[in-house]
Amino acid sequence: MNKPKKNRTTSPSRIKQEQRRAELALQKKRTRLLLIGSTLLVVVIFAALFVLATKNTDNPGGAANPVSFNYDELPRLGKADAPVKLVEFGDYKCPACARFSIVMKPLLVQEYIETGKAALYFVNMSFLGPDSKTASLAALSVYHQNNEAFWTYYDALYANQGNEDTVWATEDFLVELAQSANLPIDYDLLRKDIQNRTYAGELNRDNAIAKTNDVRSTPTLYINGIKADNIFNLSAVSAQIESAAKAAGTE
Repeated sequence: MNKPKKNRTTSPSRIKQEQRRAELALQKKRTRLLLIGSTLLVVVIFAALFVLATKNTDNPGGAANPVSFNYDELPRLGKADAPVKLVEFGDYKCPACARFSIVMKPLLVQEYIETGKAALYFVNMSFLGPDSKTASLAALSVYHQNNEAFWTYYDALYANQGNEDTVWATEDFLVELAQSANLPIDYDLLRKDIQNRTYAGELNRDNAIAKTNDVRSTPTLYINGIKADNIFNLSAVSAQIESAAKAAGTE
């Protein structure tokens, strides 16, 4: 005769022990995942900081790597011994450059250039069209005839700027503009320089300076070799100029 099987049941204490073991195992797993995640986050943060530090060190124009310009070979507005040197990269066909010339430059001239604290220099970055180069060649011709006339011509070019999408900076236009501005130069020589591309070498040099220093847009402004972040924010530019003047040992 078969004996009936006993009904085996788990005691409440055993159930609690199993639950406790499961909870401990789950807690260990969560702790392990948290540690792994924290470690990965720390690694990512340090990697990002390393990349940022490297970028700031390697990129020209950063505080750790200011650009060195040969100021003597550039058109200059202001005193040669001014402690703060502003270098603008510009294209005469660039609408934003025209805005800088009309809006920002007069403020910088009044506040810093006329007071002797800063001088403004110009580097051509002619990339918007073939007549960008023609305009630059004309401006370089004016510069080599008369540095003061260069800045009058600079203003006239931007004040009379044509549409960015059209070819407006032609030889005739550029010579006539110089005549309209009554520049104290030889207009026949200006025309000859444009035709012969007399200063093509200097224009290539300027564009090479832009490329070497990773200048990607116009206008771009450097203040004692350090790139300005927002050149249409007068407060920001002024703060950087004052900081540069202080670093140069002037008030």
